[in-house]
Amino acid sequence: MTLSRKLSDALNEQILAEMWSSNLYLSMYIHFTQIGLDGCAHWMKKQSQEELEHAYKMIDYSIQRGGQVKLEQINVVPTAFGTPLEVFEHVYQHEVHVSELIDKLVDIAHAENDKATQDFLWGFVREQVEEEATAKNIVEKLKLYGEHHVAIMDHHLAKR
Repeated sequence: MTLSRKLSDALNEQILAEMWSSNLYLSMYIHFTQIGLDGCAHWMKKQSQEELEHAYKMIDYSIQRGGQVKLEQINVVPTAFGTPLEVFEHVYQHEVHVSELIDKLVDIAHAENDKATQDFLWGFVREQVEEEATAKNIVEKLKLYGEHHVAIMDHHLAKR
């Protein structure tokens, strides 16, 4: 079974969203590197790489199922960020948004009666639960520790 045009187009949109996410986290990596928070920078670099891996998985899946992969322009990402807490609040909100995008993809696959694609996407649904929880946990710890103790969180994030 090949991907329907609607599902192929939706996967293309998600591929671009994953690539944009990778660039967002890369921009946050740069920000943290420039302000000397190497642990936070390390975490963002890993996150950027993970998002790019998601795009590759979706590209490979789409090709395997006969979809038409079309890479289009990736929109510019923010380059100015605030405090570590504000950055990780942004990360959490972004992960919630990505979860919504993945949920919509699952809905399209269901409407197209494409069980293989639904199965493929459920892995991303499960991963988003983890992504949201991780980002929320970091936000909660930064709030608990306070901005004056960001070095504690920076040290912790360097272990990723």
